[in-house]
Amino acid sequence: MTPEERRARFAAVHLYLVAPLAPNGRTLLDVATHAIAGGVDALQLRDKTATDEEIVVALRGLRQLCDITGTLLVLNDRPDLAAAGGADAVHVGQDDLAVADARAIVGDDLLVGLSTHSAEQIDLANAGGPDGDPRATPDHIGVGPIHATPTKEGTAPIGTGLIGHAAAGDLPFVAIGGIDATTIGAVLRAGAPRVAVVRAIADADDPRAAAALLRGAIDARR
Repeated sequence: MTPEERRARFAAVHLYLVAPLAPNGRTLLDVATHAIAGGVDALQLRDKTATDEEIVVALRGLRQLCDITGTLLVLNDRPDLAAAGGADAVHVGQDDLAVADARAIVGDDLLVGLSTHSAEQIDLANAGGPDGDPRATPDHIGVGPIHATPTKEGTAPIGTGLIGHAAAGDLPFVAIGGIDATTIGAVLRAGAPRVAVVRAIADADDPRAAAALLRGAIDARR
């Protein structure tokens, strides 16, 4: 895909799954297959303990699934492995590699996403950082954690208040952090056009049903 096609695919995303290599004792490929059937349209591999080889092998397997289903494939934190494994994008945090540095590694074909946790970080992302550098401008941002979550220990939840602030900017964004079937309604009402979830799908006994429940809430709001 071209960068423009990847941006268009992200713009059309509604339900974004973030998961490790072996969620709830299963393979990510198995969980992703069912979750995508239930309505997930973006998939991020995030695993801080996996080896480089494990990540690349997993990405290549997921690439085939994502090509068949039209799902955007993202890798967390590792632009070098994102390129090697065939991902569509890499996602970095505030304490990871800078957006411009990640873009220098993956080139112009892959997208670069950035986590944001405050109004200032959202504004800086939209402005291309303090120097207004276009290469420091991410293609999209994550806004959160909306609610407390063990996947973001040490980061205070921000609630739904910043969703409207993010929506006023130019960058497409996804709300993330502790979102599940009981909390998604408030997130959507606050103006989030897309949501990312981890445990609500990855740890579910039936990932397809869990995804379908969340996607149903999103589609009803649309």
